[in-house]
Amino acid sequence: MKFDIAVVGGGIVGAATFYKLQKRNPNLTIALFEKEPGLADHQTGHNSGVIHSGLYYKPGSLKAKNCIEGRHELVAFSKEYGIPHDVCGKVVVATEKKELANMDRIFAIGTENRIEGIEKINADQVKDIEPHVESIGGIWVPCTGIVDFVAATKKMVELALAINKDSKVFMGCEVQDVEKKDEYSILHTSKGVFQSNYQVFCAGLQADRLAKKDGVDLKEKVVGFRGDYYELTPQAQHKVKNLIYPVPNPDFPFLGVHFTRMTNGEIECGPNAVFTFKREGYEKTDFSLTDTVDALSYKGTWKLFFNNMAFGINEYRRAFSKRLFLKTLQRMIPSLESDDIRPGRAGVRALLLSQDGDTRDDFRIEYHGNSIHVLNAPSPAATASLAIGDYVSEAAEKHFSIK
Repeated sequence: MKFDIAVVGGGIVGAATFYKLQKRNPNLTIALFEKEPGLADHQTGHNSGVIHSGLYYKPGSLKAKNCIEGRHELVAFSKEYGIPHDVCGKVVVATEKKELANMDRIFAIGTENRIEGIEKINADQVKDIEPHVESIGGIWVPCTGIVDFVAATKKMVELALAINKDSKVFMGCEVQDVEKKDEYSILHTSKGVFQSNYQVFCAGLQADRLAKKDGVDLKEKVVGFRGDYYELTPQAQHKVKNLIYPVPNPDFPFLGVHFTRMTNGEIECGPNAVFTFKREGYEKTDFSLTDTVDALSYKGTWKLFFNNMAFGINEYRRAFSKRLFLKTLQRMIPSLESDDIRPGRAGVRALLLSQDGDTRDDFRIEYHGNSIHVLNAPSPAATASLAIGDYVSEAAEKHFSIK
């Protein structure tokens, strides 16, 4: 089968790109390829469903721009199409004096990013919002929310397919190799051979591997970090109203263990961040020899380990100790007890890692002939997905000269 454009990857970034490309180019035939039997099976379907405000991200970065624009569009999209969501707001709380300087820094970033309604609040005001939190102050972010990202992903694909009856979605169809021809490419998949004039790869945890199969000379490598969650038991769910975040450590690309009310009413606590021995492994004992050798033979992985040794050891200890996980949660809600939490699900986050051990923390795309590769779409990519879809679509139209 032949298509004008192939989009590889059925997470929310791939789905949004498929939708936006089709909406902007209704006469083009577009195919979406997803190797799993369902959409949003990996990063999209394993995160906590937070609509991020744009509070933390460097002013002027693609991350900040796409997050803020994408948030507005995602909320409007959810309202229009009945996607479960709630713009409930969140508090970022400081529990120690040493966190106040970093909290001020975050507030300044949020102000520069023009995050609507943010304000510094004192400990009593924090308690008015989240009565069980003990803090010395915080930041109120009223425009943060929650959403069902899986439902949003499915709706984007549904809308795209309704625009052009000749566009298709191929589930359980893994792209295994890319063969370049003069004016098109041949995609060798687990379900046969397909031809496309142009390709957009939104492959998440497999982004680097598909880029190399397409001939991209990529120096960085994707390394996976698993995040384990606990959840509050029913008798403890009243202790969290909405979203409670700590002041994050500025040295790491993670926001810290936090509390999240989900759209289904459950309360998640987490995640931690530990190296995973399987890129798509969600259990503590999951192991892939290929993924492990791939990561541990890369010098950037070892640089990251050695540069963050103490942090990594603490994260691993907490991953295997309910007591230590609870102790972290008690920094914000001291009244939590062991019986208030139980093990929940886990997610895996893809980090594009340089050879010197630095995480590529901003959105990154690479152009290669008749292909575009979304190599890095770190959090808040799900929030920013519709804006990323626009950005990639505009880049595709310009790079491929399809308009």
